[in-house]
Amino acid sequence: MITTMLERAREQEPQIIAWRRDIHMHPELSFQEIRTARLVAETLRAMGLEVETGVGKTGVVARIGEGRPAVGIRADMDALPIQEVNAVDYRSQNPGVMHACGHDAHTSILLGVARILTSMPDRPPGEIRLLFQPSEEAEDSEGKSGAVRMIEDGALAGLDHTIALHVHSGMASGKVRIGGGYASASVDSFNAVITGQGGHGAYPHETIDPIFILAQVINAIHGIRARRINPVRPAVISIGSVHAGDANNVIPQEVRLNGTIRSFDEETREQLWAELERALGVARALGGDYQFQLTKGYPAMYNDPAVAQLIHDVTVDLLGADGVLPDETGMGAEDFSYMTQLAPGAMFGLGSKFDEVNRPHHSPNFDIDESSFAVGAAILAESACRLLVKAAKA
Repeated sequence: MITTMLERAREQEPQIIAWRRDIHMHPELSFQEIRTARLVAETLRAMGLEVETGVGKTGVVARIGEGRPAVGIRADMDALPIQEVNAVDYRSQNPGVMHACGHDAHTSILLGVARILTSMPDRPPGEIRLLFQPSEEAEDSEGKSGAVRMIEDGALAGLDHTIALHVHSGMASGKVRIGGGYASASVDSFNAVITGQGGHGAYPHETIDPIFILAQVINAIHGIRARRINPVRPAVISIGSVHAGDANNVIPQEVRLNGTIRSFDEETREQLWAELERALGVARALGGDYQFQLTKGYPAMYNDPAVAQLIHDVTVDLLGADGVLPDETGMGAEDFSYMTQLAPGAMFGLGSKFDEVNRPHHSPNFDIDESSFAVGAAILAESACRLLVKAAKA
């Protein structure tokens, strides 16, 4: 059956690539995926599926089969505010917007999965739900991402499991990484203002210099990971921007800084918040003051060990043992984490290295090897089918 599934995916590969190039040429930002959602909905209806649109604002949901068990497969659809520099026929035609993270591939691969599954006479009983999600890259004015909005609209109701993939431009094409446990970090952001008393640069003793205070605060912040957090627990605090003053002979009144906070477990996450505010308290010890605003973001994504093992076994059956690379956990973040909190599941990494040029995610020259798409589609389709069989026996 596995060989047949891969053969089915290979048959769909030209169409998957065509969909991907169409979507890549017409990228849309978070919660603006109008054209993409229309393409998805029309394509699914042409397969004979009933389609729900406007789910989670601009998402699309379709169901293959019915009843329990039920397995969801998720693909995100949004692009990034980046100007593409690639000189390819399918380059973005939308100035300043680009699919620089592979969501065009995710969407197209899931459409390919839909074609495979709708044409399978031996598909296991139960429902496979296709979740085309908006806005993985950003949150709306209420601080909610596409996954949260889809959940609020009931898109995951009744699901036993959820699965997904993410292409990786730096990983050997057609190879897979999958493991149980935490697969991506929680992500929170902070904004802070350190205030002092400004004055003439020639008379610093008459001021309370917020830039001097900042230097001590930065040391305290960078000491959190080294001296306050259990060394066996992954954690990151990075300062992304610092802004102060406008003239070389003026000590400013304040310094503004912001950054990102990342961890896996909730205990460490909450400790990082407290330690960050403690570090900012250095400002008061030196005669200044501070304001601190924390914005809580996506939770850490947890790959259910049993689902991850099933995907691993599917991959080995499909590609052989050398098709699976050693698992590597990163500190990036994914709002698929909200879905796996409701329906245990897992996301696997699909190697899609384009060439020997460095093409990192979220960069203007990002691109991926389209020959990997059939592998991803076959793994998703076969994993969904096996999950239905497994859940039915439970």
